[in-house]
Amino acid sequence: MIWERFYPKEWVESTYEIDFETWRDKGIRGVIFDIDNTLVCHDAPADDKARELFARLHKLGIKTYLLSNNKEPRVAAFAREVDSPYIYKSGKPAVRSYKKAMENMGTGTKDTLFVGDQLFTDVYGANRAGIYGILVKPMNPKEEIQIVLKRYLEAVVLYFYKRSLK
Repeated sequence: MIWERFYPKEWVESTYEIDFETWRDKGIRGVIFDIDNTLVCHDAPADDKARELFARLHKLGIKTYLLSNNKEPRVAAFAREVDSPYIYKSGKPAVRSYKKAMENMGTGTKDTLFVGDQLFTDVYGANRAGIYGILVKPMNPKEEIQIVLKRYLEAVVLYFYKRSLK
């Protein structure tokens, strides 16, 4: 079906409920994250929850990378707070940034996860790059108009995704 290229490998409520210890035990060595509405609400600074997550991942020996279509000042400030390398204006869903993040982490498609909140940029890009993509529900329903419009289309894709699981 046409929608399958946008299907996540998993769909969970929140980034903060993902069992990264189990993923590490399964061989995951790197996680690429979107920022806005994935780790914090849109344009919010890194909070204690985000800092603690990244510290836990690093303690587990899991490398992290931030991949955002946002501008450098936003992404760099967040990255400093969570001690993670980043790519800003990444051009998601283009594959090149996903590949560059893996290359910089020293990981490949089999030992890297991607976590994001949007189907048409985050998940589609991860699928195109051959990475296991986890979709999380957006943290804040108040979003910019271009994202709100994409959410209507995402609802259609997610309808078919849910039906495919039955």
